[in-house]
Amino acid sequence: MARYTEARCRLCRREGEKLFLKGPRCNTPKCGLAKRAFAPGQHGSNNKQKLSNYGLQLRQKQKVKRIYGVLEQQFRNYFEIASVSKGVTGKILLQLLERRLDNVIYRLGIGVSRSQARQIVRHNFIYVNNHRVNIPSYLIEKGDTIDIKAKEKAQGKLKDNLELSKKDRSLPVWLEFDALNWQAKVVRLPEKEDIGATIQEQLIVELYSK
Repeated sequence: MARYTEARCRLCRREGEKLFLKGPRCNTPKCGLAKRAFAPGQHGSNNKQKLSNYGLQLRQKQKVKRIYGVLEQQFRNYFEIASVSKGVTGKILLQLLERRLDNVIYRLGIGVSRSQARQIVRHNFIYVNNHRVNIPSYLIEKGDTIDIKAKEKAQGKLKDNLELSKKDRSLPVWLEFDALNWQAKVVRLPEKEDIGATIQEQLIVELYSK
């Protein structure tokens, strides 16, 4: 399974904004963007070149890819699905990304970052509609129930994650979560307004439509 393994702070610096790839650490003085608020590389601090239309579209695509932790081919596959689906392509693209199981675990606060949420899914802790699912890209549907079944030692870590997550973000309205029984339900499919990040999805549609 291909995944990004390099320094994540470089990604935030390249986009010029916090993508919260390291969870709560991004809100501390240790944040790489707080220390060096310029693009990485030898000439990053001197790069004041104005972006072209293509540059703006590319940066928006890269930003969304990095937020959700997907690589180019997988991201393009999501776009292809969105482009042949009924509805607004950009909206459906974001909805597909939000419906990923690793993102749902992150939204529930069980993982403090999407990369950690992906690891939780891979460790066989997650059951969807009473079936174990260990595929981070699994797409949830409206009405799905999600159970978190972890051993006692792992549950302690997950509880700590919940407490940390409560300080940074709230539970989205399209999810319900019973923390006592470690069970969640997908009330409805997510909308763009539920994402919380500033994303111009139309720029991505324009980029791939050329």
